[in-house]
Amino acid sequence: MAITATTAPGAADVNDSVDLGPATALSCRECGTRFPLGPSFACLECFGPLEIAYDFGSAGADELRKRIEAGPASIWRYAPLLPVPADVASKPNLNPGWTPLVKADNLGRELGFTAQLHVKDDSGNPTHSFKDRVVACAIEAARAFGFTTLSCSSTGNLAGAVGAAAARAGFKSCVFIPHDLEQGKVVMAGVYGGELVGIEGNYDDVNRFCSELIGDPAGEGWGFVNVNLRPYYGEGSKTLAYEICEQLGWRLPEQIVIPIASGSQLTKIDKGLQELIKLGLVEDRPYKIFGAQAEGCSPVSAAFKAGRDVIRPVKPDTIAKSLAIGNPADGPYVLDIARRTGGAVEDVTDAEVVEAIKLLARTEGIFAETAGGVTIGVLKKLVESGQLDPSKETVAINTGDGLKTLDAVADAGLTATIRPTLESFRSAGLASA
Repeated sequence: MAITATTAPGAADVNDSVDLGPATALSCRECGTRFPLGPSFACLECFGPLEIAYDFGSAGADELRKRIEAGPASIWRYAPLLPVPADVASKPNLNPGWTPLVKADNLGRELGFTAQLHVKDDSGNPTHSFKDRVVACAIEAARAFGFTTLSCSSTGNLAGAVGAAAARAGFKSCVFIPHDLEQGKVVMAGVYGGELVGIEGNYDDVNRFCSELIGDPAGEGWGFVNVNLRPYYGEGSKTLAYEICEQLGWRLPEQIVIPIASGSQLTKIDKGLQELIKLGLVEDRPYKIFGAQAEGCSPVSAAFKAGRDVIRPVKPDTIAKSLAIGNPADGPYVLDIARRTGGAVEDVTDAEVVEAIKLLARTEGIFAETAGGVTIGVLKKLVESGQLDPSKETVAINTGDGLKTLDAVADAGLTATIRPTLESFRSAGLASA
């Protein structure tokens, strides 16, 4: 079954010289105008964001499903649905994806679930966050367009993913982060040998600087994965949707809780679910998507609760720095999806984030970073408020590893310090009854 975007009058022809698999063009999300595949991210007609348009061919659902299931245990099993060449798995890359979908029975019982609760744990990716997925797709576009240096604006995880992917693929890298990020993320981004530059300001300041650098000769030959390569980069998040459905036995979950930074992950997960439905790989049935933010950076949650369509930028102030984007580019589209699916967007305090990190660790043995604490905290709040139904199968997404944000739970540690004697052990109250 073929899925292609409508070509607007006067649209440019597709660039047939670029091999990015089923990707055929760039299409404006707002006006539908199409442009050739290239390092572009904004429509020249209306300045709307560009997305990838595809032709997935005429293979039937059964044939496509068998092809996917025979593929590698990485996101490249879904190469027929991504903007990558068919031989992508043979190229030097980090091969992210196919992370576990954990049956979170202990957490589910604690939160009052009667249906199955799952945690999609993406902390097992090569640099321990979901960002490896999006970078893997962006780097294939960088190869196709002849870039020699990979770059990004980042709240931490993306910087590490770009540095690692560039090192493996033989690219130079230069990444930009706010100067006051968590030390664990700074070290992980810097260890790969590329340039790591701290910018005095928050993420929105970093992103504005990178947008200026793209138009300057100093940025010649640079591919910014989340700026001029953003349409390709964003498609990597679709693989979360693909994996969840395949791991459920080719079935849509009834409810999904997703953290919001720029909002791209949430919108692309919805796009992935819709593609699976249209291709006949899953049965069409209702599902609800819920967005999760930290109270200290919750412009999308605030707009949802107020019934507004416009996102009012905020100055971030939260321990969840990986979600600290005060002016989220995909915020309006997140609102559309939450309302269309009957979901919601909610936020939690920093104290609730810490509590949720410990809750997930205590119940399921999963140590999430602060973004995961936001997701689990919002999941708990949604159940308690009646917005999320615990009698329906639910997936919550953990996007990164808690070792990157140790300061958030620095009060966790030794239960007791004892002398190496049984008497000291018993005196500490540690002996069994």
